[in-house]
Amino acid sequence: MPGTATQILNRVFGYTDFRGQQADIIEHVLSGSDALVLMPTGGGKSLCYQVPAMVADGMAIVVSPLIALMRDQVQALHQLGVNAAFLNSSLTSYDQARVIAQAQAGDLDMLYVAPERLLSPDTLDALSACEINLIAIDEAHCVSSWGHDFRQDYLELHRLREYFPGVPRLALTATADPRTRKDIIARLELTQPKAFVSGFDRPNICYSVQPKTDPRSQLLTFLGEHTQQAGIVYCLSRKSVDATAEWLRSKGFRALPYHAGLDTAVRTANQDRFLREDGLIMVATIAFGMGIDKPDVRFVVHMDLPKSIEAYYQETGRAGRDGEPAEAWMVYGLQDVVRLSRMAEESQGSEEHKRIERSKLDALLGWCEVTTCRRAHLLEYFGETDSARCGNCDICLIPPITYDATVAAQKALSCVYRTGQRFGAGHVIDVLRGQRRDKVVNNHHDQLSTFGIGEDVSDAQWRSIFRQLVVRGFLWVDHDRYGGLRLSERSRAVLRGEASVHLRQETLSATKKSAAAKKKAPEALRPADIPLFEELKALRKQLADSANLPPYVVFHDSTLLAMVDQRPLTCDQFLLLPGVGEAKLEKYGDDFMDLLAAYAER
Repeated sequence: MPGTATQILNRVFGYTDFRGQQADIIEHVLSGSDALVLMPTGGGKSLCYQVPAMVADGMAIVVSPLIALMRDQVQALHQLGVNAAFLNSSLTSYDQARVIAQAQAGDLDMLYVAPERLLSPDTLDALSACEINLIAIDEAHCVSSWGHDFRQDYLELHRLREYFPGVPRLALTATADPRTRKDIIARLELTQPKAFVSGFDRPNICYSVQPKTDPRSQLLTFLGEHTQQAGIVYCLSRKSVDATAEWLRSKGFRALPYHAGLDTAVRTANQDRFLREDGLIMVATIAFGMGIDKPDVRFVVHMDLPKSIEAYYQETGRAGRDGEPAEAWMVYGLQDVVRLSRMAEESQGSEEHKRIERSKLDALLGWCEVTTCRRAHLLEYFGETDSARCGNCDICLIPPITYDATVAAQKALSCVYRTGQRFGAGHVIDVLRGQRRDKVVNNHHDQLSTFGIGEDVSDAQWRSIFRQLVVRGFLWVDHDRYGGLRLSERSRAVLRGEASVHLRQETLSATKKSAAAKKKAPEALRPADIPLFEELKALRKQLADSANLPPYVVFHDSTLLAMVDQRPLTCDQFLLLPGVGEAKLEKYGDDFMDLLAAYAER
């Protein structure tokens, strides 16, 4: 499809101006140069390869790791009138041959391919006969073993340089710390690439972390502020996913499970429902999420700690892709710390890899326990060191109270020592609180000097103290002794009275609401306009269902809001709406303008 980048942006995608660094990235790629692009989720990464693919002669190859992701992106491009296809194992042999024939005939602007399929000899031979103008490697962090979602199939993508010499390669990701960025460039063997880093801040997301006390009750309280809103609830295990989804349904929520253990047809059906229906909650393992383009996910919940800050950032980034207020809410406790520490120790790989895994876990745990702006610390992890207080995280909304916990820490550390440094926190707390349980009596720990010295402190408070002592390095978990707590070198100064310990006072529930919790209607929508907005949404749903599409593929909410505001009744007026190009005007313009005209006559 001929035209300049700006013309294609306007005619095909329905936007008048590029955002941020998009124009510079597109110009750089069209000059034939390699690039690494880091752009937050919802920032418009896809346009950085879709537009140049349509400006230059030939076809772009887009490497994508997931079948569902390819399908959704190609589906959306078809709605824009773009000639795109995907090549993966979901296609029959006949359909695969048809797609290859389209590519070789020059009938495609973009071909989405999984890395393992792309690198097969048959596919490489077939595509070598095509005019390739660009190779875009999406989710490029998958190539790095230091990243949070390493994929073995990505390791051989450097070979594309040999098969398609002179073709610019564009590596794109939303999540990569400085080490991972270097690894991406090295492993893909990019040629003198320019790095475009657009920043990691998602100012519309409110970040919040709570101590895990009664997780289901805490989740219920949180969801009470998000009724009839779409969201994702992440759980560690498949069993937990199934149980949580069933429990939520028993409480009146529309919740669906998603994990790799479900039948493929069930999993696909649940994902499609989540994408197409309003107000559904997807309860899932991390198998769900990469490439999910649903723009109106209002919250992402973590019922268990993720493995790293990168994983957390990637998963929470699925909220608020439309730029409207959203929440990232997490609960975590000492057992999460013990579990992830064990997983890091038992992980496969070299000692260097294990060391990196431990450091990533330490960074995440440290972030959970910060006492100053949570967003600033998150951005600092990714190299942005000049972030100011955000005003939209739990720390800024409800500043934590810290207290001198030196005496409590001395009691805890002393009890760990006197019980032999081989028991978990639960047993040590029983000793501190003077609980004569069988395990305490059988080990004669009721005879210790530390028995009962902490009876004035609640079980929940002791658990908070132990969790923070582990996170801050005063204690460590010995996995060779079944998770027993042991003293660190740092604890000696505390026991000798040579160092003090200040810990945060837990707040179990927030009294201030974030912007997302307060939000009930689309921003800038007057009460009198809500009926029209709802009618436009109903029409969008009807058209989407008839085409077997998610509603947002027809139009985003932002486009519907612009319709409410501008009330276009001619084709020229309709084309001025954001997100309306020529193809969507032809497909849907008459239906929406008829509704607007009928509404004006009432």
